[in-house]
Amino acid sequence: MENQILLDEIKALKEENEHLKKLLENYTNSRKSYYEKNKDIIKQKAKERLKKISEENPEKIKEYAKKAYQNQKEKKKQKELVENI
Repeated sequence: MENQILLDEIKALKEENEHLKKLLENYTNSRKSYYEKNKDIIKQKAKERLKKISEENPEKIKEYAKKAYQNQKEKKKQKELVENI
């Protein structure tokens, strides 16, 4: 009797999991398609934003560059560690 209840619960959870996966897939696909369709607009807005920041606070651009360099360096270390293992 208990086994049947557990089996029914497992089945219900698997169905819910599949349903949530489909919803997530629809959400991510719609976001991807939005960026693919509006790629030029998004890039233009990013350039304008960087230009505005560089005019108002040039030190901020240096911070962004430094952080990007550090992240790139960290990713390279991670990749080397994975390859060595």
